[in-house]
Amino acid sequence: MLTGKQKRFLRGLGHPLKAVITIGKGEINESLIRETMEALAAHELIKVKILESCLLDRYEAAAELAGSCGAEVAQVLGRTFLLYKKADKPAIELPSEKAAKKPSRR
Repeated sequence: MLTGKQKRFLRGLGHPLKAVITIGKGEINESLIRETMEALAAHELIKVKILESCLLDRYEAAAELAGSCGAEVAQVLGRTFLLYKKADKPAIELPSEKAAKKPSRR
């Protein structure tokens, strides 16, 4: 589970990315899941675009695809969402939870 600070960090990294996967009119099928898993293995963080012709709700599509690939949704914005899956040899170093906590003023 990603923390808010980690999601914010990933959103910053994902902003300049181009969409790697496009979901069209069809449902989320096995070939789309396979393609997404390959993209996640290569990049760790990918942007997915949902076309207007797609009948799926954007939040449902993001959750279904993330669940099928073992990834996490970092952001849903309009018809685009970011998926993150930590690689065996991670290229992206997420901020730790300890770094997210502010020191007390006492």
